[in-house]
Amino acid sequence: MSRTSTADCRTERQDEWLTPREASALTKLSLQTLANHRYLKIGIPYTKLSSGRAGRVRYRRSDVERYLNSQAVA
Repeated sequence: MSRTSTADCRTERQDEWLTPREASALTKLSLQTLANHRYLKIGIPYTKLSSGRAGRVRYRRSDVERYLNSQAVA
């Protein structure tokens, strides 16, 4: 039986792909706001898994967390 280290789990989790709904839940931004950000080419980096208007959008968890950290006010 193989053991996975905590560091491996953390790395695996950071590379996890999130749906817009999951990203919305983490960021507290509405799905429409995320869509507007994609249209305006601002906000969280994303990937389209298929082409066209109805292409499936995914966000990397690490990008979502980086975005949240960059929004912190000192």
